[in-house]
Amino acid sequence: MELSSSLTLSRTFSFSSSLTPIALQIQIFPKTPPPQLLPLRISAVAIDPPQEELPKNSPQRLLQELAERKRPYRRTPRTPPRNLILTRPLDNKRLANRLLNSPQLSLKSFPLLSSCLPFTQLNHGDMAWIEQHLLEVKQALGYPLEPSHTLGDDNNPARELDTLLYLAFQHESTQRSKVRHVRYGHSRLFFLGQYVLELAFAEFFLQRYPRESPASIRERVFGLIGKRNMPKWIKASSLHNLVFPYDDMDKLVRKEREATVKSVFWALFGAIYLCFGMPEVYRVLFEVFGMDPDAEECQPKLRRQLEDIDHVSAEFEGKISWQDMVAYKPPADALFAHPRLFRACVPPGMHRFRGNIWDYDCKPQIMRVLGYPLKMTDRIPEITKARNIELDLGLQLCFLHPSKYKFDHPRFCYERLEYLGQKIQDLVMAERLLMKHLDAPGSWLQNKHRRFLMNKFCGRYLRYKNLHHFIIYSEEVQDAYQRSYRLKYPVNTAVQQALHGLSYAVYGKRDVRRLMFEVFDFEQIQPEPI
Repeated sequence: MELSSSLTLSRTFSFSSSLTPIALQIQIFPKTPPPQLLPLRISAVAIDPPQEELPKNSPQRLLQELAERKRPYRRTPRTPPRNLILTRPLDNKRLANRLLNSPQLSLKSFPLLSSCLPFTQLNHGDMAWIEQHLLEVKQALGYPLEPSHTLGDDNNPARELDTLLYLAFQHESTQRSKVRHVRYGHSRLFFLGQYVLELAFAEFFLQRYPRESPASIRERVFGLIGKRNMPKWIKASSLHNLVFPYDDMDKLVRKEREATVKSVFWALFGAIYLCFGMPEVYRVLFEVFGMDPDAEECQPKLRRQLEDIDHVSAEFEGKISWQDMVAYKPPADALFAHPRLFRACVPPGMHRFRGNIWDYDCKPQIMRVLGYPLKMTDRIPEITKARNIELDLGLQLCFLHPSKYKFDHPRFCYERLEYLGQKIQDLVMAERLLMKHLDAPGSWLQNKHRRFLMNKFCGRYLRYKNLHHFIIYSEEVQDAYQRSYRLKYPVNTAVQQALHGLSYAVYGKRDVRRLMFEVFDFEQIQPEPI
């Protein structure tokens, strides 16, 4: 229905009414130059009445609601976080200045130490913390109070002690940890320190208890440096006020207290190891923190022990103390890099296996793959001959499965060498990753370290060289492993780690690097990320 009318208006307007189902549409035409007024045309259009709302229990209404719910929800796009927004690359001049001024490139003679330094110079906030708290740290640890850059010449790694001690105390809860170079520096020291402590206690307890199994030694280590006991050592050295400057450590939740103390504890020993080496680690552990290896809380559980009828070297008749570990220096004409450690892992009774079938059949093939014996310059030819004989016995011990002789001779198996090799390969891989990735945080390095040294991957490296065929089993275990070959995989891993322990005791850490990265090629055979 349409209605028309003619009105005389001098202004333009429009209106609509909601009272009736009829909507009015008014069209007003502008005024023309002549004074004559134009007629106004009004149109009205009829609209159908709105549908009545369906009842709540109506099936049609339920179907409509279900159809609306099935529609895909369109999420509003979010802006990416700042760490994913690409920044402009540095120009050549700024990049050169950053590299030349980086403390990580200032020490050419100490690549591991320089890789743990911050990648930029310390700012005023860092220096303020050092001036306020570092004297207290040095006094508690027993170091001279003078600035570390005055200690010795440029070839002395202790010159960087102040910087590393500062980074060791900047855990995640501190204000300075929000700065990137401080946070990364602390996490890298934390990553290194855990393996330093594991190797230090492994060497100490292997020599202190030459007849114990690795299971008992692990319990002793956990009783001393388990995360539940670390707050006790921090408080005994009066360093808890620096770790928790605003809180009472005893009133904190155990989860928060233990995680923070563990971070500082590991990073602290990473810094000490870089500046002074392993002897200083033993001094701080047993003199500053007051650890007692004979305390009740670090004693192993009572278990049935196999009777050990084989004798040990005369130097192990009395218990080795931490002072002996610090003062011990092998003689110039020693057979091995770590002679006392070798004698603690390879029992003297192994000489009874000289000249057996394995010695003539399998040993030459293994030595050809591993590149043994290494060329050594000895003053006396008899020293070279004696070293090669002991190396042969150590290799046979590395491939000796516990099922063969352990129940009669508990130390005639690879267990103690495996325990030592596991700790030294962890430290060597950690040092390698730190020197290779200068700008990576400790958590990223930890993940990569775990991927390289997983147990199943370590056994794979041994199988790639076809050395798993030379392992010596008992007849019963050999038949069982033939039916299920996967049972051999943990054994392959143990033999791989025992070879690293033997190479460390005979030739030192440099030969462990050669085996890991040249012979077995740990870095090239990379597993898929898990």
